[in-house]
Amino acid sequence: MKKILLISVLGLLSCKRNTPQVHPPVGGVLNKSDLDISRNRMKNLNTLERQQIQDWVNGQDIKFYPTQLNYWTTVEGFDQRQRRADGSPISYSYDLYDFDQTKIYDKSIERNDARFGHFDELKAVENALRYMKEGEEVTLLVPSSLAYGTFGDENKIDNDIPLIIKLKVL
Repeated sequence: MKKILLISVLGLLSCKRNTPQVHPPVGGVLNKSDLDISRNRMKNLNTLERQQIQDWVNGQDIKFYPTQLNYWTTVEGFDQRQRRADGSPISYSYDLYDFDQTKIYDKSIERNDARFGHFDELKAVENALRYMKEGEEVTLLVPSSLAYGTFGDENKIDNDIPLIIKLKVL
């Protein structure tokens, strides 16, 4: 009797399906509530940073103008200029500063013969370069959402830090 019971149990166990276990992606799955919280946080942070940048601008001798992409520049009507097309080449350099006007990196970031649509750059930098003329220099005031966002650059730039970017087309 014990042998029959043991054989029956082993038989049932051998019939068990080996279905693969499903694991969520690394970091988990965000549900609608998590996404709404994140969206509201970014919206509130952007509103706060825009106000802080505007307050900073009001205290400057240099005039800054807002653009449609949510950053400021030293050129009036900047984003009304003709826009460079994807694939067109450009060489440029830029320096990053915090709003205490302290330079973050000693060495400028420089790219030669980059092509629009084929290089990875800060959103504000890529957008501004599309409207710049050869040899032109502009200063950008950029909220963190268009800079290094909620993660920073994992080096000297912390999370949620707005930046001053001094950009030059070479």
